[in-house]
Amino acid sequence: MVDAAFDVARLRGLIREIPDFPAPRVLFRDITPLLHDPAALRWTNDCLAGLAREMGAEVVAGVESRGFIFGVPVAERLAAPFVPVRKPGKLPGPYASVFYQLEYGQGSLELHRDPSVEGRRVVVVDDLLATGGTAAATARLVEELGGTVAGCVFAIELAALGGRAHLEGYRVESLVRFD
Repeated sequence: MVDAAFDVARLRGLIREIPDFPAPRVLFRDITPLLHDPAALRWTNDCLAGLAREMGAEVVAGVESRGFIFGVPVAERLAAPFVPVRKPGKLPGPYASVFYQLEYGQGSLELHRDPSVEGRRVVVVDDLLATGGTAAATARLVEELGGTVAGCVFAIELAALGGRAHLEGYRVESLVRFD
């Protein structure tokens, strides 16, 4: 149940701006104050779970690493399995991998083949939607393994970076949007 006393404006106030991190001219959105506020964290997870429920999610895929912070509580609220989407070399056993373009290079993500997402509706959960590359790569992994992407949910969206364009065809929801 979502706490009606909480709101997006209060959540926005708990997202700290760190200029020139991790590089010059980058404005980093830090969720540490949000994580330090139990009511805000509960409200955020309740809202993300509500969106995932609306999408008909049967499995929650959390993207390393901050997607784990939100993905596990969302899965718990839905009584759904959680699958971690990891950076290379972190998963034992058989996994699928996907390469994707980063602003300055290439990245890779991995997802276990077992337990399987095949035939299941999977919601992708992460803390932040920026350029959309990581979420799009995760969606490709889910589909490669026979799952259906129910949608993508984020605590924060940096709209000016155009991440939604890389997720065309999927339902995309965020709680706080910075233009």
